[in-house]
Amino acid sequence: MKRLLLHSCCGPCSTQVIDVLKNEYDITIYYYNPNIDTLEEYNLRLSEQKRYCREVGINVIEDGHNPDDFLGQVKGLENEKEGGARCSVCFKIRLEKTAKKAKELGFDLFGTTLTVSPHKNSEIINAIGKHVEEKEGVEFLLGNYKKQDGYKKSIEFSKQYNLYRQNYCGCIFAKER
Repeated sequence: MKRLLLHSCCGPCSTQVIDVLKNEYDITIYYYNPNIDTLEEYNLRLSEQKRYCREVGINVIEDGHNPDDFLGQVKGLENEKEGGARCSVCFKIRLEKTAKKAKELGFDLFGTTLTVSPHKNSEIINAIGKHVEEKEGVEFLLGNYKKQDGYKKSIEFSKQYNLYRQNYCGCIFAKER
């Protein structure tokens, strides 16, 4: 079974993706989200991610709250609309870091849970992932986990496991809108 380092933005989004992939891959969650605005929100999402993963027997690697990684790279894009250029930079930051970690730790491939959200453009995320694959030399797992009611199923899993479900991506600029 191939080893997959799966970037996760939060516990609720990971539920459906893990369920879809668990029989095909040996999954480890990689929690790296420098876009999250406050340490309190970051830690709440991380604790929910860890709690869910303990319940389903999945390991979690966490890489710290580093908002400067995000803020420095989106400087000048603060007023972009949600889903625009700022979001693409954010996806790239997280996917590059995931690919590097996958390579460092000897994973066969990397992927992300980001495409379960109806607010995220799967085509853009997958294109960035393929670009990062070429750059870093680690296979990217294409995905669009919102298909076949994936997002709805993630909501059902969240209720089943009583997971905190945030109402914004974590980015201070999305929160302010």
